[in-house]
Amino acid sequence: MSTPSLLILAGDGIGPEVMAEVKRVIGWYRDKRDMPFDVSEDLVGGCAYDAHGTPLHDDTMARAQEVDAVLLGAVGGPQYDDLDFSLKPERGLLRLRKEMDLFSNLRPAQCFDALADFSSLKRDVVAGLDIMIVRELTSGVYFGDPRGIHTEGNERVGINTQRYTESEIARVARSAFELARRRGNKVCSMEKANVMESGVLWRQVVTEVHQKDYQDVELSHMYADNGAMQLVRNPKQFDVIVTDNLFGDLLSDAAAMLTGSLGMLPSASLGLPMANGRPKALYEPVHGSAPDIAGQGKANPIACILSFAMALRYSFDAGTEADRLEQAVETVLADGARTADLLGPEGGTPISTSEMGDRILAALDASL
Repeated sequence: MSTPSLLILAGDGIGPEVMAEVKRVIGWYRDKRDMPFDVSEDLVGGCAYDAHGTPLHDDTMARAQEVDAVLLGAVGGPQYDDLDFSLKPERGLLRLRKEMDLFSNLRPAQCFDALADFSSLKRDVVAGLDIMIVRELTSGVYFGDPRGIHTEGNERVGINTQRYTESEIARVARSAFELARRRGNKVCSMEKANVMESGVLWRQVVTEVHQKDYQDVELSHMYADNGAMQLVRNPKQFDVIVTDNLFGDLLSDAAAMLTGSLGMLPSASLGLPMANGRPKALYEPVHGSAPDIAGQGKANPIACILSFAMALRYSFDAGTEADRLEQAVETVLADGARTADLLGPEGGTPISTSEMGDRILAALDASL
C-alpha cells in the first residue's frame, strides 16, 4: 500500500505558526505510531501572490488534485485589501474548493468541558455539545449567475443568484445522512422553503433522498432563521444539520461561537471518491489569518491540529488515532493549558503556540 500523501498549504498570517505544530504532530504519528505520510508543501493566498502574482499557482492546483488530502492554514491580510477581486488571497481557497469539487463542508461544533464557561451561553446549555453542520460548498448564491453590479436608470444594482440543481442537493444530503449514521443518526435540513423556490426544491430533494436510501435516519426540516434561533436556545437538540452554502456560512459561524473560541474549531471539505476510494479532501481551521498577532507566538494551534484529526478520520481511515489526538487536546485543556484566546475573564498567563504544541505532544506520549 502506498504511503498516504498530504499537501500542506500554510498560507498567511498565523497559518505558518499553527501549521508548524501540526507538522510536529504528523512527525509524532510517524515516529510513535508507525504512520508515515508523504508530506509536501506549497503556497496559497497572499504569499502565493507575492511569489507568483496569483493566489494559487496552476502547479499547486494540479498537486492538490493528486494528493490524498490538503491541509490549509489561513489566507489573507490587510496588505492585500486593494488587490483586484480576482487576485485576493481568498480566491486561492475558493479555487481549491471549486476545482476539487469539495461540495460537502463539515464543521463540527464541539464544546470541551474545560471550556464550557467560555461560551456566551450558560454552561448547562453548551456543556457536552457535539453537533456537525454539513454545508453545501460549491454552488448556491456564492457561485450562481447572473451576478455583478450594474446601473439601472440612475442607480446601481447588485445581483447575486441563488441556484441549485437537484443533483447538487442530493449529493450533499447523502453526505449528511452517511455522517449521521456514524453519529446520532439524526439529520435536520434547514432552508427557507417558505419564501424561496430554491428552498422548496431543497426540501423536496432531501426528502426524496431520505425516502429512497436513508429511512433508518431520523429526518426533520426547519426554516433556517428558526434554526439560528434554536442553535442559541437549545443547540443540543441537533446532531447533524445540512443546509445550503449561504445559510451554512451563517449558521456554522453562529454554532462556532457556542463553543467559546474560533481558535478551537476545525473543518473538512469533502468531494467525490478518487480511484483509491478516498474522497478528495481539504482540511482547515475555521479561524482566519489573524494578522494582528502573526509572528508573536500567540496563536492557538488547536483548530489546525483538530483539522488533522479530521483528516485521520475521513481521509486515512484512522478513526482510533483521531480519537487519540482529540483526547490529547481535551486532556491538555482539562489540565488548564490556555493560549491567549482561551484565558477568559479570570485572566492568567497564556502559553505560547509552541508550548501548546508541547503539551499536546506530551499528552499523546502519555496515551501510549
